[in-house]
Amino acid sequence: MSARPDILCIGSVLWDVIGRSDLPMVAGNDKPGRITRLPGGVALNIAMTLRRFDLTPALISVVGDDPEGRDLMSACGRMGLMTQHMLVDADLPTDRYMAIEAQGALIAALADAHSLEAAGARILAPLGDGRLGTPEAPWTGPVAIDGNLTEAVLAEIAVNPVFAAADLRLAPASPGKAERLRPLIGHLRATLYVNLEEAALLTGQSPRDARTAAQALIDAGAHRALVTEGGAAAACADADGCRVCTPPAIDARRITGAGDTFMAAHIAAELRGIGRADALQQAVLAAAAYVAGDDDD
Repeated sequence: MSARPDILCIGSVLWDVIGRSDLPMVAGNDKPGRITRLPGGVALNIAMTLRRFDLTPALISVVGDDPEGRDLMSACGRMGLMTQHMLVDADLPTDRYMAIEAQGALIAALADAHSLEAAGARILAPLGDGRLGTPEAPWTGPVAIDGNLTEAVLAEIAVNPVFAAADLRLAPASPGKAERLRPLIGHLRATLYVNLEEAALLTGQSPRDARTAAQALIDAGAHRALVTEGGAAAACADADGCRVCTPPAIDARRITGAGDTFMAAHIAAELRGIGRADALQQAVLAAAAYVAGDDDD
């Protein structure tokens, strides 16, 4: 593993507890299925996918000094992820996420990222104390940031000199947290990765599809925006125009983590120098394979 990471992944690093059923479900149902616990969180999902593209990500987040935190750090290390810049806090429990999926659709989910919120800007210390950079010599590579960070921390990132030279890649984490990204919408080095619902929340509009949503974000001041529309389309817009890619038809087996896979595959493609149209297509195909379960180990 390289001593210097290829990319920093800042945000939620936690345990995912996912229940999946092959049967149709609605709220209140009790159906047979499978329950798994696996490393998750937006920042960690992105990092795991980047690792599959032979990149070395460093995780910037917090875990508790508890059995769950130690297990999670060990699991991340075995996957080849850099964890030495993680904050370990004895006073905070390791965060968790719980979801129920049926036939590849999300029925309900709860994100318990309270420790990440409580840690606040303390997780950013390695970017300013010399381990990964200083205000005078800031980090110059890509940084994936998720909306599980508080709005106050995201607002600090927007103006903090330690991020002045970084290539910022932003994901809301969920529609309920999309508006936390508002302080970074106009950042000249930021790329937004959102779905149609999140784009609507950020723009205050009701875009009819991925193309119009991506253009609405550019009109709202975004430097670049990628918008996914489930199995219908994905769009990438910037000052030079808008590109649209249609995903292949698949049978969905899972949904949690699909957006993170899309984002990571797109970042990996661009870091390899792939052009924007092809990078968008690679991201769409990677997300489709994930949803179909084709990339299962």
